[in-house]
Amino acid sequence: MNASKTETLAPPPGVVGSLRAGFDTIASHITAILLPLFLDLLLWLGPRLSLERLFQPVLSDFQRLAGGSGVSAADVNNWVEVYQTGLHELNLLTILRTFPIGISSLMAGTQPAETPFGAPMIMQVDSFIDMFGWAALLILLGWVGGALYFGWVASLVANGVPAEPAHNGGPLLQSVLLSILWMVIFIALGTPILLMVYVLFSINPALGQGMMLFLGVLSMWLVVPFFFSPLGIFVRQQNVLHSIMNGLQLARFTLPSSSLFVLSVLLISIGLNFVWSIPPAGSWMSLVGILGHAFITTALLAASFIYYRDMTAWLQTVMERIKASAAAPQA
Repeated sequence: MNASKTETLAPPPGVVGSLRAGFDTIASHITAILLPLFLDLLLWLGPRLSLERLFQPVLSDFQRLAGGSGVSAADVNNWVEVYQTGLHELNLLTILRTFPIGISSLMAGTQPAETPFGAPMIMQVDSFIDMFGWAALLILLGWVGGALYFGWVASLVANGVPAEPAHNGGPLLQSVLLSILWMVIFIALGTPILLMVYVLFSINPALGQGMMLFLGVLSMWLVVPFFFSPLGIFVRQQNVLHSIMNGLQLARFTLPSSSLFVLSVLLISIGLNFVWSIPPAGSWMSLVGILGHAFITTALLAASFIYYRDMTAWLQTVMERIKASAAAPQA
């Protein structure tokens, strides 16, 4: 009889330890916050790219047509006022903040309408061709900037991690491909889902609310593999498909711990965003919020890379032990 030697398996990486390591890493390499800092300063102090003049005739036509359709003038005016306010505050440059790979930004969510220097310079987009051209250019710049940002932070924590052969075009190309893939998926799935929700609300509000609840539960299950899907591109130089599959595998086998980590990252980021947004946009105190946001979000990104690196290595060790046990001769 062959007695198998029992080996002690190290515990999986902890959430708190990964978060602490991420903050320590960025505190030691503070220059890693420069890209989110620059983007927020641009959106705060730089010029605004506005669509207000372009869509003003559309709102006027809407007001005229809606007024003749039996809808009360007060309701029409309220709708138009809401849209006008949104267009006045909209800055097309905010789409430089791309997902899932992108430079973190505080000002992209708040879209400040004033600066410490007074009213910002407004650049109007005069045609729909220009609007689509600007949008395509800014999205591409956001993807490239996000790849550089992720790659910079990943380089601080990925030392010693085995990489796949670099024949896939590199992280920049793979990150752009991943962003395009997710955008196509969101458009392909999101459009019919939104139409379905609209139809259900039209039939019965209870049906629409039930669908929204179902989608909320489903999104909670999908957010973990979505969160980890781009990290393999930068930590292990993987291509898009391998990175997505590794993210799915990580979520599948470590779901309780990984869910807790993702939830912690989201709660810290969203919760502190309320704090960073307290100073008015016209006050120089907003600079404190911008600096705090740049440091915290970059530290959370570093923590995500560290957690992914360590959990992937741990999971690989577990899989190798399982394969070795299955292949060992039975007594």
